[in-house]
Amino acid sequence: MSVWHWRYVGLGLCVCVLGCVAVLVGCDDGRPVLVEASGRVLLQGQGLTAGSVTFHPDAGNEFRGDAPSSQLQLDGSFRMKTFPWGEGVAVGRYRVTLSPELASRIDFPHYSDPEKTPLVLDVPATGVAGVLLEIAR
Repeated sequence: MSVWHWRYVGLGLCVCVLGCVAVLVGCDDGRPVLVEASGRVLLQGQGLTAGSVTFHPDAGNEFRGDAPSSQLQLDGSFRMKTFPWGEGVAVGRYRVTLSPELASRIDFPHYSDPEKTPLVLDVPATGVAGVLLEIAR
């Protein structure tokens, strides 16, 4: 083989090694590990609609990104998404709020304030599915 051939092989090997190093170093891109968080929001046993639900990281929760949220479906169900990472939420404790319009419409404005809402949810590493969040006076 010619000297030029070995130079190309060496250059290709260097590019491959540097690419692998870049991939390994780039693995910690700040992306949180997300787990399922789904359920329903109920008022007097009926699903709430025409609004959204938001999970605000509570004190002690390591996740500090955008608060996960979901539109409420016709039966009051939700499936949380964390922008821009995708479906699910990071593990931890959350204060759950309703959109201000929805909270005002049902005459529970304090449910739209993360400091005043009585709804608190702990999300374990296994996630939560089918959780019922009951709005109570």
